[in-house]
Amino acid sequence: MEELVLRPIAVALALAGFASAASAAELIMLEQPACPWCARWDEEIGVAYPKTEEGRIAPLRRVSIRDPWPADLEGIPRERFTPVFVLVSDGKEYGRIRGYPGADFFWPMLDELIARLPPAERGDISQ
Repeated sequence: MEELVLRPIAVALALAGFASAASAAELIMLEQPACPWCARWDEEIGVAYPKTEEGRIAPLRRVSIRDPWPADLEGIPRERFTPVFVLVSDGKEYGRIRGYPGADFFWPMLDELIARLPPAERGDISQ
């Protein structure tokens, strides 16, 4: 008989009623066609991102700066250069990374932004 193994954090979030709040955050990637740094991010980070803890906490959403600005991002300032990564939750910006500094710097910078999220959204219910 197979045994179901659940992650303690997922169980605690579900029991506490935070299951929907855990996925409220998203990482907005502001991009544009022919952006070489966007392409480099795609090669070095993009494929793996959804499989990471960061990707589960803040799923990636791509927004072209050349397209009309999405209504749900009305309170988030636009950028002229790309890429820019904006951590957003419930319409509030928690920070941004301008440019792509390479994988060695991107992950720690993103972790600093995620640490600004409310504990329930980043899966840390101990606080």
